[in-house]
Amino acid sequence: MTGMTQGRPLLNRRLAEFGTTIFAEMSALAVRTGSINLGQGFPDTDGPEAVREAAVRALRDGRGNQYPPGPGVPELRSAIADHQQRFYGLTFDPDTEVLVTAGATEAIAATMLALLEPGDEVIAFEPYYDSYAACVSMAGATRVPLTLHAPDFRPDLDALRDAVTDRTRLLLLNSPHNPTGMVLTRKELTAIAELAVERDLLVVTDEVYEHLVFEGEHIPLISLPGMRDRTISISSAGKTFSFTGWKVGWVTAPAPLVTAIRTAKQFLTYVSSGPFQYAVAEALRLPDDYFTGFREDLRAKRDILADGLTAAGFEVFHPQGTYFITTDIAALGEKDGLAFCRSLPERCGVVAVPNAVFYDDPEAGRNQVRFAFCKREDVLREAASRLQRW
Repeated sequence: MTGMTQGRPLLNRRLAEFGTTIFAEMSALAVRTGSINLGQGFPDTDGPEAVREAAVRALRDGRGNQYPPGPGVPELRSAIADHQQRFYGLTFDPDTEVLVTAGATEAIAATMLALLEPGDEVIAFEPYYDSYAACVSMAGATRVPLTLHAPDFRPDLDALRDAVTDRTRLLLLNSPHNPTGMVLTRKELTAIAELAVERDLLVVTDEVYEHLVFEGEHIPLISLPGMRDRTISISSAGKTFSFTGWKVGWVTAPAPLVTAIRTAKQFLTYVSSGPFQYAVAEALRLPDDYFTGFREDLRAKRDILADGLTAAGFEVFHPQGTYFITTDIAALGEKDGLAFCRSLPERCGVVAVPNAVFYDDPEAGRNQVRFAFCKREDVLREAASRLQRW
């Protein structure tokens, strides 16, 4: 097949700029070379045994083996609503204001497809998770990047205000922020909320790293004045409980927004993750010491890898949250992060991800490379040792 029929390319033109994701490429490279994979953000150990056993129990009891309810099983929707109340004092009706999705990625896709039309503009902080750009494009809208700059990656709020036009439909925010690890402050969030109210904007918040804040605090934007009726909060179980393969995410938002998003979501996966939904419902009710211990464990791993990268000669931008450390490779005499990451496995047996793929303007992140620290301590120490020897 030539890649053309009827004189036009096979791939939808809205997706023409997107190829295989960098995560697939780098993970395949890790397998082929036997390297330590610090590229893709998945743990190398499973989450709590009690949560895994809850999934096994659901399978054996026949709960979720057939299609679960479209909005998600009632037990999970109730647990999500209780989680929002427990940690943030937010009240949601589990029957009308909670929607379970196939991970946060589907939640983002369904939200973009539901709320955007051709001609709409979406402002997002770059660098950004690569699915943001693809989902905005699939919805036929236009993304407007607002670049975060090293070393602290704080948003320029004046530039954000200037970026809003009559065509701006929504703001797409991620805090704690992947890949930089920046955590929005209350002052920054308040300014964003005031702008959203003033310009009558919808706001989508990707909060999957909500329980991984090492400095500062996680403040849901939906909790601020004027934001309850215009904010779509998205999160998931994968990052918090270390079961990324289960793909259980959720939306919490006012009923009219949830109804709109569910309309799009039902034609994507329809439903998913049946038995795992019951397990995640139990996970969300784990005691506080689980969430505290999880955060402190990742904080220690962050510091191990940060120290190792610094010793190896990288310029390290210490993250306030997430799974990831962003570095600059210029101090190593390197200029191209993509070429660097493609050669690194052969050179020292470690895989990382180039930040340039998270920018609309690759030059803005040309020297930046991201490493994941959600691995065992011995793996992180070995990776650091390899990088230092090289």
